[in-house]
Amino acid sequence: MSPKLTFASVTLKDLTAVINLQERDAFTQAWVGATHITLTPDEQQQLERLKSHLINEKLHLLNEATLWARAIYPMLLIAEQGNVRAWSEVPLQARYSSFEAEGIADGVLGRSVAGRLEAPYLIVVETKRGIENQNPIFQLYAQLLAAARLNWELNGREPQILFGCYTIADSWTFVRAVVSDIEGAQPTLQVEASREYRETSDAEIILKILKGIVNHFLADQAE
Repeated sequence: MSPKLTFASVTLKDLTAVINLQERDAFTQAWVGATHITLTPDEQQQLERLKSHLINEKLHLLNEATLWARAIYPMLLIAEQGNVRAWSEVPLQARYSSFEAEGIADGVLGRSVAGRLEAPYLIVVETKRGIENQNPIFQLYAQLLAAARLNWELNGREPQILFGCYTIADSWTFVRAVVSDIEGAQPTLQVEASREYRETSDAEIILKILKGIVNHFLADQAE
C-alpha cells in the first residue's frame, strides 16, 4: 500500500521519504515580476477599503475563520482575472507512482470551468493555532505536490511550475514550486520562499505578487 501524505498531519520526514526536496530562500529577488505590475484604480480602492477594515483590528486575537473571511480571502478575490477564480475549502487528491497526497486546501486561485475548479495555480495555507498545529510549510508542500500532479494530468507538461503561500495572521509568505520527474519513483520538489509581507503595510506588494502569478498562468494557457 502506497504511503499517504495527509495535508493536516504531514511532516518533513513523511515528505523526504517519498520525494527529493530541494529548498532555498529567495528573499532578494523580485517575486514574479511584481515590481512591474500595475494596479488599476478600482484595485487600489478595494485595497484601501480592505486595509481600513484591518488597521484597527487586533488580528492575532481573531479566530482563523474570521481572519480568513476579513483578511485573506478578500485579497484573493481582488486578484481574480479572466477565468481564474478564488476558491475556499478545496479538496485535492492525487496519486503518484509511490505515494498519494490528499486533504483540503484552505484556498486556491485556479482556472474555473463551468463553475468548477479545473486547474489549481496558487495554493494558500492558513496557519492553524493551538498546541496540535502542524508546520504550514510541510502542509503547503504536500498540497503543491497534489496540485502539480493534477495539472500534469491535464496538460502533460514537465516540470510543473506553480505557486503557494502560507499566512500567519495578516503575514503572507510565498513559495515558487517546480515539480519534476513526476512519473518517477521519487519526484523532485524544488521550492523558493519569499520574505514575509504584512497585509496592513504591504497590501500593494501582496496584490502585485498575486496578479503576477495569475498573469503568468493566463499567458501560459493562451499558448
